Amino acid sequence: MMQPPHSAFQQQPSPWCNSRRKRLLDIVVATFALVGSAPFMLLIALAIRATSPGPVFFRQWRSGLKGHPFQLLKFRTMQVAAEQSGPRVTRAGDARMTRVGRWLRKWKADELPQLLNVLRGEMSIVGPRPDLEQYWREARDLERQVLATKPGITGAASLIFRNEEELLAYVPETELASFYVHHVLPGKVRLDRKYAAQATCLSDCRILIQTILCIFSNDPVSRQFEEMKQAPRHEGV
Repeated sequence: MMQPPHSAFQQQPSPWCNSRRKRLLDIVVATFALVGSAPFMLLIALAIRATSPGPVFFRQWRSGLKGHPFQLLKFRTMQVAAEQSGPRVTRAGDARMTRVGRWLRKWKADELPQLLNVLRGEMSIVGPRPDLEQYWREARDLERQVLATKPGITGAASLIFRNEEELLAYVPETELASFYVHHVLPGKVRLDRKYAAQATCLSDCRILIQTILCIFSNDPVSRQFEEMKQAPRHEGV
C-alpha cells in the first residue's frame, strides 16, 4: 500500500494550478475527448482482448496531489503480471510488451483512459506526470515539491521526455530504477516546477496543442535526451 502523503511543499504553484477555472477546463476537455474517442477506445479494447489474455485496463497506484495515492488507469500494454517479472520502469524493446501494446505506446493511446481520472478529480489535463511512490521515497525534498501540483495526462516535462523509453533502452536492466530516480526524474521535476510557478490557461492550451502535434511528428530523441545518455550512469547513486 502507499506511504502517507508528503507534508513539505515550500514552492507555491501559480493560482491557476488549483483554481476552479482550471478544473472547469479539465472537465470540458475530458468530456469532449471521451465522447470523441469512444469508438476508437472501443476498438482498442477489442484488440487487446483479441490478442492477449488478461484485462483491458491496467491499474496502478500512483502519487497524486500532495502525495495522496490514486489508481491510474491505462490500456494494458504488457503481459499479465509484468510487474512481477521485471523492472517497473519500461524501456523500448521490453519483451513484456504485447504487439498491440507497442503500437499503443508509440501513439500514446494507452493514456486515453486517464480522461476518467481527470473527471474524477484525481488528475488534470496538464500537469506533472504521476509517478510511483517508491521513486518519490528516493527523491530529494526539493523534487517532491512538484507534488504540490495535481498530476496531468500531459505536461511541460512530457513534451521533452516523450521519448523516454528510447533513452532507457541504453541503460542496463539492473540499473533502470536507479538511473530513472537520479537522472530522469530530476530533469522532469525541474521542468514541471517551472511550469507550476508560471502556469496559466494559455500555457495549458499551448502544451495541449504541442502534445497533439508531437504525437504525429514522430521526431527523434531530443537533445536533452542525448545529453542525459552521455552522463555518467552511476552519478548520485
